[in-house]
Amino acid sequence: GVIVQLGGQTPLKLARALEEAGVPVWGTSAAAIHAAEDRDAFHALCRSLGIPQPRGGVAAKSDEAAALAARIGYPVMVRPSYVLGGRAMQVVRSEAELERYLTQVYAELPGEPSVLVDEYLEGALEVDVDAISDGETTVVAGIMEHVEAAGVHSGDSACVTPPVHLAPEAVTTIAQHTQRLAEAIGVRGLINVQYVVK
Repeated sequence: GVIVQLGGQTPLKLARALEEAGVPVWGTSAAAIHAAEDRDAFHALCRSLGIPQPRGGVAAKSDEAAALAARIGYPVMVRPSYVLGGRAMQVVRSEAELERYLTQVYAELPGEPSVLVDEYLEGALEVDVDAISDGETTVVAGIMEHVEAAGVHSGDSACVTPPVHLAPEAVTTIAQHTQRLAEAIGVRGLINVQYVVK
């Protein structure tokens, strides 16, 4: 069998193809990985668990992205779906900026990728959490505070641990949310979750 939880986005993308080819995937199943990465499914899961998220959605085409951004209100955070955190991610503050961004993204990425459009929480703190679960018990191994502002450099950010600007109640809430997510998704092994605190 293979473990696909190390090495970022690439092995996660391979999980389903490996499983379909008959290769045993050890740890978190390909279906669980997909459920965690599928934006609509993940939003629904967070709603069912009572975990708040910024307003946002997925746009398959440029005009859908523009309509979504207008509905949410600028500034928005935009990034392609299913890419390693930080790749082609940008804070967009106007319709003209969004149009330039979409032109560039579609030129650089294959096909016409779906784009995530989310409310940008100005002045928020970004937090990375690493945990491990056996399906029954989830242990939060580290809560790391990003040095940069939320969304500036996600996926390749400098972090400090323990977090220096989080209230103890926020640390407790983050740990509880992480445990509930890992168990609801069906994690067997490692999980990394990113939070925005405002």
